[in-house]
Amino acid sequence: MSDSRQVQKFVPATPVEDVAPEIPWGSGVRRAYEYWLGQRPGGGLPGRQHIDPTDIPFLLRGLWLIDVAREPFRFRYRLVGTRIVEAMGRDPTGLWLEEAHPHASSVPGFFLRYERVAQTGIPSRRRGTALLWSHRDYREIENILLPLAADGKTVDMIMVYTSVYRVDGSEVD
Repeated sequence: MSDSRQVQKFVPATPVEDVAPEIPWGSGVRRAYEYWLGQRPGGGLPGRQHIDPTDIPFLLRGLWLIDVAREPFRFRYRLVGTRIVEAMGRDPTGLWLEEAHPHASSVPGFFLRYERVAQTGIPSRRRGTALLWSHRDYREIENILLPLAADGKTVDMIMVYTSVYRVDGSEVD
């Protein structure tokens, strides 16, 4: 694949917190967002019950699901795609994010992006250096946090899709 910066600028159909609005959306992140958008029932947020993995086999390697616990906010890996496991060098399924990434929990506000998505129900996109892992062959990542709510309102899970880019800027399949 070519560097996503050569892709035509994509404008999301609903609000997205975008940490890198000047960088065009990569195709995988855009497809994950469009799938999520298409699953929204009557304007509410889709829940896990609306997500069918057989609809999105092309996204599964880069997909991860995070359970949202409240008071205090905590996040647990429910499912982690094989591309993410490869990039992390281990499978964090079942671990709280602060357990899987103890270095991150020492940085004040590190998980605020996840909290904002859980509180507001607004997706968040970011492209830049991977913050939760380091892999010598990958230069940067692009991901989108997509809120899920079983009741259509209260976010109880976050579906994340992550594209990984090699040092030469090409996207990892």
